[in-house]
Amino acid sequence: MNLVKELAGELIGTFILVLIGCGSVAVAVLYFPLELWHVALVWSLGVALAIYVTRGFSSSHLNPAVTLAMVLAKKCEWKKMPAYFLAQLAGAMLAAFLLLCMINSDLATYEIAEGIKRGDPHSYHSAVMFGEFFPNPGHENILQVSHLKACIAEGMGTFALVFTIFILTAKQRGIDSIIPLLIGLTVGAIILVVAPYTQAGLNPARDFGPRLVAYFGGWGNAAFPSIPWSFFTVYILSPLLGSVLAYQVYNLLYKRDTYIT
Repeated sequence: MNLVKELAGELIGTFILVLIGCGSVAVAVLYFPLELWHVALVWSLGVALAIYVTRGFSSSHLNPAVTLAMVLAKKCEWKKMPAYFLAQLAGAMLAAFLLLCMINSDLATYEIAEGIKRGDPHSYHSAVMFGEFFPNPGHENILQVSHLKACIAEGMGTFALVFTIFILTAKQRGIDSIIPLLIGLTVGAIILVVAPYTQAGLNPARDFGPRLVAYFGGWGNAAFPSIPWSFFTVYILSPLLGSVLAYQVYNLLYKRDTYIT
């Protein structure tokens, strides 16, 4: 039953953060011209709320990269990791599906107004509230982002997030009540830096789940970046590697037994 509760928490928490976070991107695209800091702030609140809601009965990783780091730190069992990954992916997909159902008619109107035909190569401009792209479609004219640079951006962004989580959850810190808020603010700060380059995924489930919904929601191959397999190398592999690096660096600086259990 404990594992069932943990998986339910991972699903519900990931659902909350994706619905709120991706919803803010949808609002920025379809309804109001939100600035980047507005979207980053909403993501911050979404992450914090998701952790507050679920941490009473779940580890509240809500991110495969965080789960991997916690497995390496022996704060999560290896055998649980695949189930955690699937629960996080399911939560992200469910949120993205619900979001698409909510906005689909307005999104269709937007696509007509902008001359976008869903499924065409350029229709990724209307899929940005689901999976991410590099460079950020709003910054294509001012930024050149290579495949390697995108990998580095996602990897280092996730490194910063996971390393901060390790620091904040050290036993001696004594700040349990505000840790979710601080983690949320960390996500928002990283978004402000990384989003112009890659839209700041930082979470393989948050990217791949909504991307699959977009793929089956009419965008097809346009739901994926144009460089073959870059969705995997940039938005899945790089965050996972960033989390491993964060664990290794933290482990060099702090004792293994300083994490909150």
